[in-house]
Amino acid sequence: MAAFLQNLGFWDWLGLGIVLLILEIFGAGGYLLWIGIAAALTGVLSFLLPGLDWVWQCLAFGVLAILTALYWWNHQRLNKRQAVPSSLNRRGSELVGRQFALHDAIVGGRGKIRVGDSVWLVSGPDLPVGTQVRVIRQDGVLLIVEPAL
Repeated sequence: MAAFLQNLGFWDWLGLGIVLLILEIFGAGGYLLWIGIAAALTGVLSFLLPGLDWVWQCLAFGVLAILTALYWWNHQRLNKRQAVPSSLNRRGSELVGRQFALHDAIVGGRGKIRVGDSVWLVSGPDLPVGTQVRVIRQDGVLLIVEPAL
């Protein structure tokens, strides 16, 4: 083992990096990606500095693994903070703010509007058929409306 470590070259680090990246493909969830990149960077470093002792190579690998993992953690944290809320699986959210004519009168707080080829259940004040209403929010499959001004 000591002989292997003393003769550690850049091909060994690149090989380790490739093995880790291949294992990442099989579903490690991103954990091996950054360690594999650190191993490849250590291989590049040992290529550029051929007389680098194995202790320094292992230390560089450890430091690079931590730095790449921290970089990714910070990148993910910033992306999560800047993420725009998605309207995926909220089919009626694009109707908020739009105006429609009542298809069925609102009686007892419930009625219907026609949007394209579909009919939506609405809730609001009692209004006759044909009245223009504006969608103010969505509550599940129910659209909350108010009379349009």
